[in-house]
Amino acid sequence: MIHFPVAFALLLHVLFWGAGAAMLTMPPRWRRFWPALVVPAGLALQSAMVWAGAHAGWRGTNAYGLWSEFIPLVLLVVAVARNGIQRTWVEVGRFGLVWALVVGCLALLVMPLALASKSLTTLSLGSCDAADYAAGARVLMEFAQTDREGFLGLTEVVRVQSVDNFFDYWIYLNHFTPSALIALNGSVLRCAPHEITTVFTGVLVAGLLPIVFWVSRAVVGHSGGVSLILAGLFGLSPVPWYAYAHGAPGQLLAAQSVALLTWCGVALWRIRLSWRRGLEFAAVAGIGYWLVLGSYNFFLLVCLVPAVAYAGGLALWRREWAKFARWTGVLLLPLLACSGLLWARVEGLAERFSLLRAYDFGWRVPALSAEGWLGMVRGPDLEAWEAFGLRWICSAGVVALLVWVLIREASRRPRAVWTVFALTVPVLAPYLALQARGVMLGTNASYDAYKVFAVFQPLLLPALCWWATLRFGRRLHEWLLVSAAGGVVVLFNVMACGMFVWHLSAPSLRVDGQLVQLRRIEAMADVKSVNMIFAERDMWSRLWASAFLLRKEQYFLTDTYEARWSTPLRGEWDLEAGLVSLRLAGEGRRQITPRYALVDTRHPGFLRVSPKDGWYPEESAGRSVERWQWTKGDATLQVENPQPYALELSCAIDGWSPVPLVISMSGESSAAEVDTEVSVSRGVRQFKPISVPPGKSLLKLKLSRPPTAVSGDPRLLGVSVFCFSVTPAVPMAR
Repeated sequence: MIHFPVAFALLLHVLFWGAGAAMLTMPPRWRRFWPALVVPAGLALQSAMVWAGAHAGWRGTNAYGLWSEFIPLVLLVVAVARNGIQRTWVEVGRFGLVWALVVGCLALLVMPLALASKSLTTLSLGSCDAADYAAGARVLMEFAQTDREGFLGLTEVVRVQSVDNFFDYWIYLNHFTPSALIALNGSVLRCAPHEITTVFTGVLVAGLLPIVFWVSRAVVGHSGGVSLILAGLFGLSPVPWYAYAHGAPGQLLAAQSVALLTWCGVALWRIRLSWRRGLEFAAVAGIGYWLVLGSYNFFLLVCLVPAVAYAGGLALWRREWAKFARWTGVLLLPLLACSGLLWARVEGLAERFSLLRAYDFGWRVPALSAEGWLGMVRGPDLEAWEAFGLRWICSAGVVALLVWVLIREASRRPRAVWTVFALTVPVLAPYLALQARGVMLGTNASYDAYKVFAVFQPLLLPALCWWATLRFGRRLHEWLLVSAAGGVVVLFNVMACGMFVWHLSAPSLRVDGQLVQLRRIEAMADVKSVNMIFAERDMWSRLWASAFLLRKEQYFLTDTYEARWSTPLRGEWDLEAGLVSLRLAGEGRRQITPRYALVDTRHPGFLRVSPKDGWYPEESAGRSVERWQWTKGDATLQVENPQPYALELSCAIDGWSPVPLVISMSGESSAAEVDTEVSVSRGVRQFKPISVPPGKSLLKLKLSRPPTAVSGDPRLLGVSVFCFSVTPAVPMAR
């Protein structure tokens, strides 16, 4: 079970980097609570180290990762010397139960990964973002900013607006900090990006628990016990687990930033504010700004919304405009400092927003009603519990509790009530608006809505659980009501968490051994450039293949992600990974794994054959490495013969059918047909040779029987094809 030692080593490494920085930067009045700041401080310091290394021209974190450990070591020694060993130990112990929750949460997050694979790997329930982050991590691990070898300098493929190389794309436009953190931690622990991307995302989820505890205690005003429960509830919540299951470390870093900046804003307003005391918060706010600029830099425009709503509302109520002006200035000073250091990312904001407007990123995410705000959903898909009207019963109960407590406390504790409003309404309003926009326009705006909700959830969860204060009324029925409601919320979150563990233990997407073996291609000196010939929907494999082959030029048939644009296929080799297997004679084919092969595009028998009409998407089952495609009935294959002469093809089909049938194959330009039988048992059936002309043409597959309904599958199915092999015969004159 290597997964658990690596996960806890990653967590300890982040804490080591953050401990000294947290002690030195926490404002004096709150210095004894510095453990709440350790995780964001460690993440920000690691990110700053990689940023400096990249701009210094150093050759990746593999070159400087180990000696950079002296920086947090020196900070820790200085901080402990100033604070005292005994006092430091007591302050660490004050957060002992919080650290226990962090450890438990991380163990729970790693469990499905350990069940899914015996070795370290990366997995996902649908999103391919993890492969993108891993590619950036490898860039920052192994290359210098001036490197332009292979894929890094392939301008026609990787250009994104003002950026024309893959290294600068990660520095200026994409989510730099997540990849930087994977790179630095991977270099120190000697782990490749594909081995720790999911594990490190789990560390980011667990690392949010201290800041959730701190927001609950210091901003919302819950007791220590309730704050501890809410931190644990966050660790079970399907909202951050959804980010973990889809490999989204960027939003988790932005969540750290927003929570930290909100605490800074609220704490600044609550003290007797002066410029001197305000500057004590500069370093803490700088950590928050650094994290958001390095990860989700487009959230810079909204990261202060709850803090501004809180302070602005109180300033309006009390007419304290001078204080509000000082407050604004104090919060903006560290932003100006961070913007100066990260100016390239600030400058890239306009381009980032233009990309967000141009492309409908993401997918449809179900809308969360009030019970979903507290994590009371079914699990990995975030769908509501619709049976027996459970959704609306729970939602009404949550709303009723909130309204009850807010009305009761409005006259007695107006500032506390305003805090709840400031943390929730400015977030929930745009969340609901984005969900409505997605429904009206038929776009993926619900994906943006989820991101907004998830980034602000460390604030939303404590505020939306303000009804826990009802127990202070010293009335038995209120205490029982709060206890029952809390038990129901925890129960639903535990069930959702269990469903995540179940699904992640057999994920739909995983970096298997065959994908990892693609790294062998980089050692082939005679392979200079590669065309990525993957099934159109197999984005996962395409992106990981790209990450493993950064030292080779790569060309894509269709757009894959940003900085991986489609171009003419100019590669000397095709990386074949789909339904069709082209068997070229001699050195024309190099089998890398049972699934992947290199095919020489310069071979005299080279051509491309790909599924066209009449095919369902590629499928796989559980941990099996085999994949197949069903026909919908009759189907076609497109042939692209780049040779100036006709080629004779010997084709074979590896598959089976629910009922015995005959498949007839014919060329587009010929009425002649060749037949083969397919039975209910899987096997390889050979067609007689057929000739295809130069240029584009079609091979037509016609079934002797109509498609069949199969029990448990709503589709009508023809033939299940594992491989369609094509062996061209080159004319003797060639």
